[in-house]
Amino acid sequence: MMHYSNWLIDVKNRASLRNACKTPPNTDWNNRGDVVDLQNNNPQSNEKTSERTVTTLLWKKGYKIIKKIGEGTFSEVVKTQSLKDGKFYACKTMKQTINSLEQANNLREVQAMKRLSPHANIIQLHELIFDKETGTVSLICELMEMNIYEYIQGRKTPLPDQTVKHYMYQLCKSLEHMHSCGIFHRDVKPENILIKQNVLKLGDFGSCRSVYSKPPHTEYISTRWYRAPECLLTDGYYSLKMDIWSAGCVFFEIMSLNPLFPGGNELDQVAKIHDVLGTPDQSLLQKFKQSRAMHFNFPPKKGTGISRLIPNCPAPALSLLYQMLAYDQDERITAETALRHTYFREVRMAEKKAETLHRVSGTMDGIGSSVMHNSFEHIWRPTRLGKQLRGRHTRQTPLMSHNMKHVADPLIRRNVPHYPAELPKINMVIPGPQISFPVSTMPAFSVTHRGTLPAITSKKCQSQLAKPRDESHRAAFKTCYMPPLDRKHGGL
Repeated sequence: MMHYSNWLIDVKNRASLRNACKTPPNTDWNNRGDVVDLQNNNPQSNEKTSERTVTTLLWKKGYKIIKKIGEGTFSEVVKTQSLKDGKFYACKTMKQTINSLEQANNLREVQAMKRLSPHANIIQLHELIFDKETGTVSLICELMEMNIYEYIQGRKTPLPDQTVKHYMYQLCKSLEHMHSCGIFHRDVKPENILIKQNVLKLGDFGSCRSVYSKPPHTEYISTRWYRAPECLLTDGYYSLKMDIWSAGCVFFEIMSLNPLFPGGNELDQVAKIHDVLGTPDQSLLQKFKQSRAMHFNFPPKKGTGISRLIPNCPAPALSLLYQMLAYDQDERITAETALRHTYFREVRMAEKKAETLHRVSGTMDGIGSSVMHNSFEHIWRPTRLGKQLRGRHTRQTPLMSHNMKHVADPLIRRNVPHYPAELPKINMVIPGPQISFPVSTMPAFSVTHRGTLPAITSKKCQSQLAKPRDESHRAAFKTCYMPPLDRKHGGL
């Protein structure tokens, strides 16, 4: 263990030397290097902006400071109110000095927020304020109620499973959006996950990097308790999967209200991971050793397992948690796959139902309900009338019912939108050419009409069964033509 401690000290020294020798990179996203990390690693060289200066600056830009929300090593956050519209915002003022507005716009955090916006689970940047005289940069962002750490701090009872599921689903959606945009966060922790009622949003993108940037990256970037094994055991050879590990640690903390791996230092952090997950295979350790100047060996240890720490955890949640906390980053689940996990099945179904209702309501907004009702009534009416006409004389007459007060007009005459619905076909008989046949073959019938067609008088005819015996007898019968039926009221 002493050998491992000396190795960590040596790594820190080499990392500090490497950062000190770095030159300021260009403004390209993929090749800018760690200029922000270098400035963040030397906070003592940055002068702290006085409260009076920030207040004066924001007042000139139309914002009034309400109260101080929080303060970190590299920034200070206050609640502000716009003097223009009266809305409240969160103002994050950087403690580092910026030389120009162009440099302020090229800050990694600013570029990331612009690229990721808009998204329902990403903090949105409202305005960037730069003071040329003092070199101060302030980011006006949307205001949330609290972060996850403040939400679970001091709780006596665990959160409901549905609440945990809802928050984790939104966190995975924010990570999936970030990774699909080519950015990974590198500092996912409860303090950087903000909530407002039932909405969760990921914030603080000062440590994010491009997924296309080549390692080695900064080694000590994320908060220790949420740092992935590849960040602890390599010289900065990690990828976007480190965000999934951090999200898994947050997942456990939301469910149990306690941190999963609260290491006191890097060595203790690795030991706490091994206490729960066990020592990894030698093949995996060999992958880590390839990027280390010094070798390390861990005594074999079988972990206690996560299920013993949260015995009441549902099986689907435990399954997702183990996949997010896979020791090997190549076997760790992605954010996109995590969203399709069985654990989120109910949330996905509810989200899909809500989207369907939103599309339907959006369609109904452009059309009045009365017009919509009349339109569908007009489409369905021919079907009902067609059923009424079956068994009667099929003729080309207006689709009219004496029990109705109105006549259904053609669709062309209606001033309503057309719908892609096919009307049912009504079998209508069109009069054909005149065909001669003996009157005697026609059966007697009588039809009572309601004034739409002239009545047809019946004639006495010989039964069809009584056939003539010879040609002379056949000739005695008269031959007549069936006249075509006259159209009334102009047809359809």
